[in-house]
Amino acid sequence: MIRMSDPGRHAAAFAALPRDPAAVASAVQGLLVHERLTGLFGGRPPTPERLAESHIRPLATQLDRLLARDARPLAQARTVDEKLLGTCRDFSLATVAGLRVQGWEARCRVGFATYFEEGHFVDHWVVEYRPAASATPWRLLDAELCPTSRRHFGIAFDPLDVPRTEFLVAGDAWQRCRRGEADPTRFGILDMNGLWFIASNIVRDVAALAGCEMLPWDVWGAMSGPDSDLDLPFLDRLAALTLEPDAPTTELLSLARDPRLAVPSHVFNAVRERVEAVDPAG
Repeated sequence: MIRMSDPGRHAAAFAALPRDPAAVASAVQGLLVHERLTGLFGGRPPTPERLAESHIRPLATQLDRLLARDARPLAQARTVDEKLLGTCRDFSLATVAGLRVQGWEARCRVGFATYFEEGHFVDHWVVEYRPAASATPWRLLDAELCPTSRRHFGIAFDPLDVPRTEFLVAGDAWQRCRRGEADPTRFGILDMNGLWFIASNIVRDVAALAGCEMLPWDVWGAMSGPDSDLDLPFLDRLAALTLEPDAPTTELLSLARDPRLAVPSHVFNAVRERVEAVDPAG
């Protein structure tokens, strides 16, 4: 299984960043811009060539593209039109890499944010992190939330410590909906929502916890369309395991190799509507 967050040949560039989570997140914000928010930062509408950058899976390949355009050190912020186009997944991917290189434990988590659209839980990725070899609780970091985006969305909390009431990992969202405490139609993005969408994000979260952080629109295995096709007992167990991924058990990692969950050599890119190879070359 490919660890998409492995910086590979660019590890030394991350090691040169200032050594704290705030500085790593700030540096990442200077390299990336969300594909739908270029206008917020005064950028031009993205061209098809730039939009294709959001479909690059491995971080090392993303950095190849960025540094080919501007070879300056990663700590030096690019203009909006020089930045790499991406999504919340890519902000999280790069931040995870930067923190790991600097000795932190870090991983991507897939779930839903309350802070982008009132009354809705929007499909989103964040970083879970803590000091290495520590028993302290994991904290959530939203690397996409720079000062400009925080003002735009009216966000008052510290993006280095996102409250777990504001971001729900997919397993938490699933359990709330299964208990009748939340409406599954409020979970998703654009016109896609429902229990099936939450189930798909559980699968993506399992893959990320196992070290294979796929695109937010990659589809494989146990991901299902209609709710009627969902294997509810299987997903109930999976959701519970993702809420305690550090429990002293190998069950979650074993399940990650289950054919319903394991990332295959080819996945369906739902945005491009085509099957693509999961290739380290991007």
